[in-house]
Amino acid sequence: MDAIFSLVSNNLLSPPVLFFVLGFVGTLAGSQLTLPEAVAKMLSIYLMLAIGFKGGVALAAEGPSTALLLALLSGVVLSALIPLVAFGILNVVSNLPRVDAAAVAAHYGSISIVTFVASTQALTFAGLPQEGFMVAVAAAMETPAILVALWLANKARPARPDAAHGGNGLLHEVMLNSSVVVLMGAFVIGAVTGESGMEAISGFIVTPFTGVLCLFLLDMGAVAGRGMKQGRDVLNARLIGFGLAMPFIGAAIAMPFAWASGLSAGGAALLLTLAASASYIAVPAAMRLALPEARPSVYLTLSLGVTFPLNLSIGIPAYAMLGRWIAGG
Repeated sequence: MDAIFSLVSNNLLSPPVLFFVLGFVGTLAGSQLTLPEAVAKMLSIYLMLAIGFKGGVALAAEGPSTALLLALLSGVVLSALIPLVAFGILNVVSNLPRVDAAAVAAHYGSISIVTFVASTQALTFAGLPQEGFMVAVAAAMETPAILVALWLANKARPARPDAAHGGNGLLHEVMLNSSVVVLMGAFVIGAVTGESGMEAISGFIVTPFTGVLCLFLLDMGAVAGRGMKQGRDVLNARLIGFGLAMPFIGAAIAMPFAWASGLSAGGAALLLTLAASASYIAVPAAMRLALPEARPSVYLTLSLGVTFPLNLSIGIPAYAMLGRWIAGG
């Protein structure tokens, strides 16, 4: 029990989480805190580049393995399965139209790469190293949830005349969105260059990482605060309850997959974190293209304003403890 409280307190009092709280509370109080869009995008690209490169270097040191294949397969299955569970729960606890419920389900089946980045940092501080290939697992979990959600939404809709064109546009949006391109590109570069590559750019990749993460989460806190203010008239207690409960449901679903994949404690914690997270970058962009009638005030406020703060504060320490239990540590 003491270990749990220690993990939670260390995470809650870490600089990245406190900067998120500053942005969130400040915006709710009426501050106009915001970063220029170009700056926020640059910070996001840096974080994707850094975590992808470090994952590639770690993979180069580990080499390919059965665990890699099992983890990739687990990630794809989880990304397809969790939206079905989320959609079913939403149909029971809410009166959301089918399209809105499908859009929300897509967010919870896909992943938040920023939650993943924050988790890697927290797990490192907690002394739980992770398999480098988990970066590839994160990238693999972006797409299946979107496809499942579109199938759920379109079951009750007539085919649109522009469906073929829209499908091509969606595929392009999902597979070539900037986060996936930078993350996987940096992962490949790290795997090719290995330790020598890390030595060459460690001053850029390692030293500034936590500071950049703090600045990015400050802006994310402000964005989440604005989303909560704008969406408070749309979200009721049942939807907020869904946003609070779904992360732990997703993590519970992922537990047998983490065990079967033979992951380390840190790797298992990351798989649970990915299953528990909710996208607010890649999936909203895909939903705007594929389901324009779905309401961002519902799906974006739930994922960014409710689930993201929960995961950042108490979720990540909980998944770390479960990862240790799964790995027998």
